[in-house]
Amino acid sequence: MKIAMVSPLFESVPPKLYGGTERVVSYLTEELVRQGHDVTLFAAGDSVTRARLQPMVERGLRLDPTCADSFAHHLIMLDQVIESAPEFDVIHFHIDYWHFPISRRVKLPALTTLHGRLDLPETVRVHEHFPDMPLVSISDAQRAPVAASNWRATIYHGLPRDLLRPHRRPGSYLAFLGRISPEKRPDRAIRIAQRAGVPLKIAAKVDKVDACYFEDKIRPLLNGPGVEFVGEIGESDKREFLGGAMALLFPIDWPEPFGLVMIEAMACGTPTIAWRCGSVPEIIGDGVTGYLVDDEDGAVAAVKRIHELDRLRVRQGFEQRFTVQRMAQDYLRVYASLDAVSERSLRVA
Repeated sequence: MKIAMVSPLFESVPPKLYGGTERVVSYLTEELVRQGHDVTLFAAGDSVTRARLQPMVERGLRLDPTCADSFAHHLIMLDQVIESAPEFDVIHFHIDYWHFPISRRVKLPALTTLHGRLDLPETVRVHEHFPDMPLVSISDAQRAPVAASNWRATIYHGLPRDLLRPHRRPGSYLAFLGRISPEKRPDRAIRIAQRAGVPLKIAAKVDKVDACYFEDKIRPLLNGPGVEFVGEIGESDKREFLGGAMALLFPIDWPEPFGLVMIEAMACGTPTIAWRCGSVPEIIGDGVTGYLVDDEDGAVAAVKRIHELDRLRVRQGFEQRFTVQRMAQDYLRVYASLDAVSERSLRVA
């Protein structure tokens, strides 16, 4: 199958540091190539891939200080994707809804994976206006605000099986990995660790939009006892950071669409203590791969009994549900089910 993979341009594929969507795009692209498919990746020029790379910008825009208007680059990419559309059996978009008007009118063989939250009023209005766009959700919870859309499947993210290996013995600290932002609630993580009497390591990036929140709300808390701010880390650092922790804290305060860090921890054999909201109950098996909690008291109690969880069973939970091989097969089934793809295949035959 000839597949176009259209990535956001904010990060390279895979990202140098933080970047959930581009990381998933990379895993999926490389696995599809490994399985023998002809994949073209539209992405930043500093991406690393075995697919055919169509560089749309010199490097990921987040790390490019000269970029003043990221949408301009995405608009040009869309035009190039449309121009080359006849070359592909399917075009897989990961850039939210930006292509919807063009895809509808040109009748592209397109599939869109939505990676973000869908509960904002403006986002709901977009999906009500384009109810025919074939979509994939990354959790069932994610699609709830626009349940009437043209959902073709829920496909959970997956990681290469050997990317992260399990640590057999738990470490002596709690881990927080992700973004410093109000919805990720690093303040909760700090309070939980301090109440439990366990050191906390925070590995996180600070986006420009969250800089004031970090300076005003979080930086003062970093001077507290047992708190270590590591900063932003890359892929190569995750095995030691996550695998060396007794547990990952995921104290979110928003409808999380997926939460890639939860399965990264799972791959390391590290259980997760997470708030029961958004996708979390779909990802974490309560009492098996982690604990689901509803408040800080529950989280502190979960820390106290985290030793009851078997880290080998946590790793098995990853292998059973969250490998890239399973993710790629799920997507291939959806590709084959698209009307535009089926019609094109018949014409070729």
